[in-house]
Amino acid sequence: MTAPHYDTVIIGAGLSGIGTACHIAGEFPRRSLAILERREKMGGTWDLFRYPGIRSDSDMASFGFDFKPWYSNQVLAKGTDIRHYVAETAREFHLADKVQFGMNIVSADWSSADQRWTITARHEPTGEERTITCHFMVNCAGYYNFDHGYRPHFEGEESFEGRIIHPQQWPEDFDYTGKKVVVIGSGATAITVVPAMADKAAKVTMLQRSPSYIMSVPDTDKVSMLLNKVLPKRWVFQMARQRNILLQRGIYLASMRWPNAMRKFFLSHMRKKVGPNVDMRHFTPDYNPWEQRLCAAPDGDFFNSLRSGKADIVTDHIDHFSKNGIVLQSGETLEADVIVTATGLDVQLMGGMDIQLDGESVSLPSKMVYKGIMMQDIPNYGWIFGYTNAPWTLKCDIGGQYLCRLFKRMEETGATVARPVDRDGKNAGVGMLDGFAPGYISRAQHLMPRQGEGPWEVTMHYGRDKKMLTEDPVDDGVLSFETPEDARRAPGASDKAA
Repeated sequence: MTAPHYDTVIIGAGLSGIGTACHIAGEFPRRSLAILERREKMGGTWDLFRYPGIRSDSDMASFGFDFKPWYSNQVLAKGTDIRHYVAETAREFHLADKVQFGMNIVSADWSSADQRWTITARHEPTGEERTITCHFMVNCAGYYNFDHGYRPHFEGEESFEGRIIHPQQWPEDFDYTGKKVVVIGSGATAITVVPAMADKAAKVTMLQRSPSYIMSVPDTDKVSMLLNKVLPKRWVFQMARQRNILLQRGIYLASMRWPNAMRKFFLSHMRKKVGPNVDMRHFTPDYNPWEQRLCAAPDGDFFNSLRSGKADIVTDHIDHFSKNGIVLQSGETLEADVIVTATGLDVQLMGGMDIQLDGESVSLPSKMVYKGIMMQDIPNYGWIFGYTNAPWTLKCDIGGQYLCRLFKRMEETGATVARPVDRDGKNAGVGMLDGFAPGYISRAQHLMPRQGEGPWEVTMHYGRDKKMLTEDPVDDGVLSFETPEDARRAPGASDKAA
């Protein structure tokens, strides 16, 4: 059978995939489009994670799509609300019937002679192998392994008689009422899980090797609530979005420029929120602000759970598990009925697919990222990778706009292929996320593509990226454009013709 062919295939039906698809379908309604999603529902991360309290750690005015305002007085949205938002967006932009579910992408091979991708996928509900071809592929599959999180083995864990749970595989309807819970970790997941479990559990203890910076943020936008009484909702949304983007960027830049002053500011903030009876060594990180992502606590819920006595925090290293809990290197034992291993993500780029050019696998760590949206030497390929220092979807919005500008330029010039080429040796040999140091990124540095100078720099700067992707010329001398005539001269073309 002939493989179905599409002008554009998008990998992933989460926020990135649906957001990018909205831009492309809106600008090019006649182009055929397919969205391949491994899970059985839309939502990506927000459909996968179901642990207690799951929510965004960015405000929804800037985390939601610019073209579909998130009208809510709540600042940090719950996971369920985000799932509904993704599905509602897909329906509103007539994308729901374009999603093919259960599609685990195995490989994608670019044919220079045919100027198209051949995507091989396994349809997981049936085990059937399926083939799809497309002219342009956009990968929106995220950056971590959906099958499992990072889960180190702990000595003696087999002897523990309670339940060990990783947040990425949270059991449906798991009842922890009246149980003693230890949460291992100090990142965003732990900061979310601890207060969410504290009300029902007998006691929740957060066990950390080292502290994180935690910022209490308002759970309701009272300024917008007031303005909504006198101004159109769209105006209020845009003002809140711009305000929050500038505020986030300002905090990040201040942290980079004046790390000592900002460190003092955050430590003072945490001291005020946690109260005088908690040892500040539990809240004194050994790194500067924004070397790892800040953790958000809506209305200070994490601090409140500590002050109430429903939760506590221990800073130590694990020696081993025992049958009834965790024995620390200090000799202390933390009794537990449930241990939550909030130990992080297992990084996996491009959804784990094998990317090939004319049958040869591509080594991503040897390639640079172009404008944060394409990959060196890989033709007709977009990659949506969001910000580590700002809401992820800000990059999705401007990335989708850039792809539409690229498609228009290709139509205007008759080009059928666009490929970023490093003609001037701009590769600096620096990883795209060097300098950002959470554990899951540090463990994956060897997997990361490179960055360099000019358009090869990964800026993590929304203002600069927005200008580069939505205003600067598409044809910048770095992109190489090819026509069907070039395909006829490609290796193997004459053999195919024969």
